[in-house]
Amino acid sequence: MRFEPGDRVLLIDSKDRRYLVTLRQGGSFHFHRGIVEHDQVIGAEDGLVVRTAGGEQVVALRPTYEDFVLKMPRGAQVVYPKDAATILIYGDIYPGASVLEAGVGSGALSIALLRAVGPEGRVTSYEIREDFADQALENIQSFMGKPENFEICRASVYDPFDEKGPFDRVVLDLAEPWRAIPQVLEVLRPGGIFVSYLPTVLQIHQLVEELKATDAFRQIVTVECLNRTWHVEDRSVRPDHRMVGHTGFITRARLVDRTPRSSSD
Repeated sequence: MRFEPGDRVLLIDSKDRRYLVTLRQGGSFHFHRGIVEHDQVIGAEDGLVVRTAGGEQVVALRPTYEDFVLKMPRGAQVVYPKDAATILIYGDIYPGASVLEAGVGSGALSIALLRAVGPEGRVTSYEIREDFADQALENIQSFMGKPENFEICRASVYDPFDEKGPFDRVVLDLAEPWRAIPQVLEVLRPGGIFVSYLPTVLQIHQLVEELKATDAFRQIVTVECLNRTWHVEDRSVRPDHRMVGHTGFITRARLVDRTPRSSSD
């Protein structure tokens, strides 16, 4: 697929510094090592190597999800790619699933959910802050166009609502997700999975206790994902000095049907 005006391109210089740029006819990208003319990239294939007037080689690539999320404009702190990946697997987000999301933030997790459920699934998201909702929509549309299977409700998931269920999965990125448990019980189907993303131990402790108190959830698990890269060059093989450490805890639980059946049923 060739680059076109309006596409996002990731420019990577010889020092592996990365720049996310939106292409436009006649435009140019200026940085400390020279100038990249947008017309050098427009019409070319992904993976193009261009040379600035100063002799610097720059690689032009289509941004991956990780590239885009770490560089995109944000109003709220984003869910890091390492955590989004864990949420997709622990939450068993599958093609065709219907997902209720709350706490859209800047839209990073929404993008991951939409890609996982595919065109046959749907994602319904709640975000009470207008500025966050607007930024999230802009980021989602910038990365993947205007998905028809996405709806954003500018309201609080803590309040009672007339949401159309059932949902296969519920994913919450909220400060007090336990307050939404009554609503979750109304719309999550039996066997469905609840996932919450929280930054502190006190929050996950209260959430897990509240989930247990309902006697409606099983397989309650909390995990933390740490990401450490390694330096590999010639004989030097060691962990990098910096890593993406704690960002949040992911709690997963599965809703069960609380109506026991006898063997005669």
